[in-house]
Amino acid sequence: MAAADRALVAYADKLTRTPAAVGAGDIAGLRAAGFDDDAIHDACAIAAYYAFVNRIADGLGVELEPGAIRAEGKKDP
Repeated sequence: MAAADRALVAYADKLTRTPAAVGAGDIAGLRAAGFDDDAIHDACAIAAYYAFVNRIADGLGVELEPGAIRAEGKKDP
């Protein structure tokens, strides 16, 4: 994986797991990796959207279909 891609994945992971810990240094790191503000905005919006959808699904008790679990390479529950 390219260094820029690793930086973007690390940012998305941090935003997902510990959003309060994301700060100006993270944004500066993405800029240093070659991302412009539009790309950073898009990455933030996509990560936030998936976090939102997952929390809605968890909050409503939505169960994954068996095929969705298999697609991730995991065994059915």
